[in-house]
Amino acid sequence: MARIDYSAPATASERTRDLLDKNRNANIFRMMAHSPSYLEQYCRLGGAIRNKGELDPVVRELAITRTGILCEAPYEVAAHKRIGGYVGVTDEQNAALDDWQSATCFDETQRAALAFTDEIVKLHRPTDPTFKAIAAKLTPGALVELQLAVGFYIMTSKFLETFAIDMQPVTDVV
Repeated sequence: MARIDYSAPATASERTRDLLDKNRNANIFRMMAHSPSYLEQYCRLGGAIRNKGELDPVVRELAITRTGILCEAPYEVAAHKRIGGYVGVTDEQNAALDDWQSATCFDETQRAALAFTDEIVKLHRPTDPTFKAIAAKLTPGALVELQLAVGFYIMTSKFLETFAIDMQPVTDVV
């Protein structure tokens, strides 16, 4: 059960209701709607991370889901396993993310991105060897996008857990 009540879409501004509608009135957005201006900016950056840029969407979703796992945010994990499936993450890959190091279903770029993700979340910055490994696989633009995706979803995971956002049916999770 959420730690505070979700905002009521009926009492929100038209712009906030539009954002909530576009995001299926998912619990995370209903909670965030207590601060309409932050909700709007959050949606803009989240949309850019997921829909713009050059980072391979499979690499992005693997990194985002791994971030949710490391941040112990089940809502985030469920959402991005589903989204990952839409962009080409296999069921085998999603199942292997808890222990990706011993899995054989990831290519070299995906492994480098997952190591990078682990170190950002656990160590707060990647070690030089890990950074060099992923930098050798991605363009500078894609590398920046990967780091920003991990950072954004650390924030998102912490938001979800801080407010104890309730899980939703898988079809409704964003």
